[in-house]
Amino acid sequence: MLEKTIKQVLVTEDEISEKSREIGRILTEEYNDKNPLMVAILKGSVPFFAELTKRIDTHIEMDFMVVSSYHGGTSSSGEVKMVKDLDTSVEGRDIIIVEDIIDTGRTLLYLKQLLLHRKANSVKIVTLVDKPEGRVVEIEADYVGFSLPNEFLVGFGLDYDEHFRNLPYICILKEEIYQDKD
Repeated sequence: MLEKTIKQVLVTEDEISEKSREIGRILTEEYNDKNPLMVAILKGSVPFFAELTKRIDTHIEMDFMVVSSYHGGTSSSGEVKMVKDLDTSVEGRDIIIVEDIIDTGRTLLYLKQLLLHRKANSVKIVTLVDKPEGRVVEIEADYVGFSLPNEFLVGFGLDYDEHFRNLPYICILKEEIYQDKD
């Protein structure tokens, strides 16, 4: 049923799984014996967070934040809003932020600065999707799953108005689904 709304699949379920294994191996090596705090940015990162964390073969802790610069619609509002903060102190901790997508970069720049201000030992960013063409601030992920074009993407956590997150792949949504609705 949802396939009728898709213009083109860009990243398959198998490709996401393989990339998660690859990044998981790197994080296992880099954070062996460090017990990092992995922070999922809700809601979009949940599928990637689950896929990635099961591929890490060293001790980790998990926590969650709800932060957004998208308040419905297809483009960033420019205002970063924190809805749910961490339950865990970050002071002296190695932090790995896990995000579904970096577009403008505003949300992740805000988060990285906040966590460093709270005296985190280090803050690294893992993103499933990077859209560098959309960047309006200076920030880069330390680990990138896929660098994709500046299209409106949905699937595997990425949404349009809270829909399409459950697709097992990443795709371009047909324009008629969202045009004239922002």
